[in-house]
Amino acid sequence: MTDTLPDRLSADPTSPYFNEEILNNGVGIRFKGVEKDNVLEYCISEQWVRVTVGNTTTRDGKPMTMKLSGPVEAYVKKEEK
Repeated sequence: MTDTLPDRLSADPTSPYFNEEILNNGVGIRFKGVEKDNVLEYCISEQWVRVTVGNTTTRDGKPMTMKLSGPVEAYVKKEEK
């Protein structure tokens, strides 16, 4: 696998932008220069991330999310040995 990531990626299995292989290798997100670990979906070209809002869920049991706009940087997390 290369170190390039898609422009848009989602951790939701029902999304058309879901890619299990890439997610298993580890993806890190920096949003406005800050490392985020609660990102469910991102789009680099449109400059937004969708993050979870606490432990709240929707009626169908999916996590409640909020869309935030700003500079997004995605990278492959390197495994520490």
